[in-house]
Amino acid sequence: MKKLLLWLVALVSFSAGALQAQDVVGTWQGTLQADKDLRIVVKVSKTDAGALKTVNYSIDQGGQPMNATTSSLQGATFKFTITGINGSYEGKVSADGKTITGTWTQGKPLPLVLTRVTPETAWAIPEPPPPPKMMAANASPTFDVATIKPSDPEKQGHGIRVNGRNFATLNTTLADLIEFSYGVHLRQIVGAPEWIDKDKYDISAVPDGEGAPNDKQWKGMIQKLLADRFKLKFHHDKKELSAYSLTVGKTPLKIAKSESNGPLPGLFFHPVTGGLMLTTRNAKMEDFTGLLQAVVLDRPVVDHTAIDGRYDFDLSFAPDDSQFKGRFRNAAATENPLPGLFTAMQEQLGLKLDPVKTPVDVLMIDRAEKPTDN
Repeated sequence: MKKLLLWLVALVSFSAGALQAQDVVGTWQGTLQADKDLRIVVKVSKTDAGALKTVNYSIDQGGQPMNATTSSLQGATFKFTITGINGSYEGKVSADGKTITGTWTQGKPLPLVLTRVTPETAWAIPEPPPPPKMMAANASPTFDVATIKPSDPEKQGHGIRVNGRNFATLNTTLADLIEFSYGVHLRQIVGAPEWIDKDKYDISAVPDGEGAPNDKQWKGMIQKLLADRFKLKFHHDKKELSAYSLTVGKTPLKIAKSESNGPLPGLFFHPVTGGLMLTTRNAKMEDFTGLLQAVVLDRPVVDHTAIDGRYDFDLSFAPDDSQFKGRFRNAAATENPLPGLFTAMQEQLGLKLDPVKTPVDVLMIDRAEKPTDN
């Protein structure tokens, strides 16, 4: 009888420890030993539906909250992924539920041991920076200072970047700038000189006035810059072109309303196993279609979704030879490639792209010159 009682006590003790190990709700912290040690705070909670919700803070890199895309606990194995930065964590919860020993993977796997802490012992998370003071919505700004110079042919990369009140481009052509500021595809630019999509420039500019411009104001400033420095003149016309029509598919939409109150969208690509991932934050459908037609596809994209508002979503796909002007034709050269763009959009977003022939607006170029000196 005494032996049986000892076994029961042991069983109860083991069960209590196992139950504690399964409970990861709470605050955890640990130091990621990268090139520079980074303190990490991980907060785990449960949604009303009982699912795990994980928020990651790298407090030595500003401490901005990064919501996990997926989060799970199976047995003693805790996992979460943050697709926006192509990062993931997997660790084993200790029997006493006080530590999680695991690995953070963001390109290179790095050990990360998390320790359960209380609100009093947790590292302080920096306060988020105050939202930028916005420019008056009725303002019509111009660039106060703008530097345009030919790109260094040895310098890699390509893009348009807005950071606060600073505007910059890298390896952009006049065609890129027209596409971005007027929301058109290269095929909608007619009668332009041959150099328009070949000569590349780096631009650095700051607006006049006070406050941070909104998306419409940034594009208006670029349009004025093109007229002033590239002497761009054109008129509108209609032309029937091969295009893509973006519509809502038969499956439910899988895009989330953005919780951001920022004035600008964020859309960027990064490589993942089997292809590329597009991370989209705080974006309207017109931002999404504008990116597709300017960067990815070989023809204009017409938005027929009737979806209003700003959304967050991630899209993983394997580009084919017709996309990105063939630059990523080998991105899917793996044993398990991702689906193509059209399939991925239906499966992951609930959106559909169909080829169509339709009249679209075109810009008939009357004049364009290489930029004037700074």
